[in-house]
Amino acid sequence: MVVRPLDLLDLDDLLSDDERAARALARQVANDHIRPDVADWFENGNPPIRDLALELGKAGLFGMHLTGYGLGGVSTVAYGLACMELEAADSGIRSLVSVQGSLVMYAIWRYGSDEQKDHWLPALAAGRSIGSFGLAEPDHGSDPTGMSTRARRDGDDWVLDGVKTWILNAPIADVAVIWAKAEKGVVGFVVPAGASGFTAHEFRHNMSLRASSVGELVLDGVRLPDSARLPGARSLMAPLSCLTEARLSIIFGVLGAARDCLDATLDYAAGREQFGRPISGFQLTQAKLADMALELQKGFLLALHLCRLRDTVGKPLRPEQVSVGKLNNVREAIKIARQCRTILGGNGIRGELPVMRHASNLESVLTYEGTSEIHQLSIGQKLTGLNAFSH
Repeated sequence: MVVRPLDLLDLDDLLSDDERAARALARQVANDHIRPDVADWFENGNPPIRDLALELGKAGLFGMHLTGYGLGGVSTVAYGLACMELEAADSGIRSLVSVQGSLVMYAIWRYGSDEQKDHWLPALAAGRSIGSFGLAEPDHGSDPTGMSTRARRDGDDWVLDGVKTWILNAPIADVAVIWAKAEKGVVGFVVPAGASGFTAHEFRHNMSLRASSVGELVLDGVRLPDSARLPGARSLMAPLSCLTEARLSIIFGVLGAARDCLDATLDYAAGREQFGRPISGFQLTQAKLADMALELQKGFLLALHLCRLRDTVGKPLRPEQVSVGKLNNVREAIKIARQCRTILGGNGIRGELPVMRHASNLESVLTYEGTSEIHQLSIGQKLTGLNAFSH
């Protein structure tokens, strides 16, 4: 009997009914609203983000793991499984959900005032508003401690100056969570897109995550009242905690891209004949398929363990724990996509099959929210007690 990749170890038996229901919901949304057109969006670089946001919001997928304010309050595992299904359709769409829910909404939910939560969370959850998260800068990506964006007091107001780059949703966002250095440390602000001096520029000619909108945010003397500041954010640990939250969606999400590559490759190999037999019957092909399926099971079990741990302890995981998941699962997912490409031969580059699109997208996921090297150093520091980030 032929089984699909994630059925080898009966992993579904480890999930609850609610977790399977969240997965099924996200899969249905992906099948109905993403898969039919995503290859064209990727090729043309013109995804209908606002329309998609409304559909994702209608399904309750934005901030679904947060509580209150009409949010779903589902388990971290259920959220991760939903992200896996969305990324099986496209990494750019899963990134939209991750940024909206785990960065923008989470920052406001955890660090915002009651007024900020009441105003923004319902609109973001419904997809009526789109958010962006401004931490990375042109000269400060892996090292946010060196950020150049500044926030200074001017009477009762704050004035922000700086540039944030490689920001998902930047060109179309209605609101941005911006992190800046102030006299007493790093502070966060909720910045409406219409604020004077606040502009966004879209990056064109990207070769990855083309079913998304990416760009740069420029703050030139942006004046904000103190009510725009996130009152609970008092140090760099605030934006870093948002990244820790978002990385859980990546750890599960990339398995969806890998699984979709493997599913497509299994189907292709069963129907593609060379030397008088399906190529899936050759030993070299089966060895590749077996190794990829093995890594997919291991990645799933790792993601499940980390998300279960998050649900059990009721607080964010330690950074090195999340680094283990992000490092392993993204690294293995991109290896699976590249290996699937070898089995597909020349057809592997065609848009009718998803493998090259997934491989291209995973090149971005490999480096955003912490490169492999940064996560290696995070793990290494915990193992040795020595900080290799600086001399």
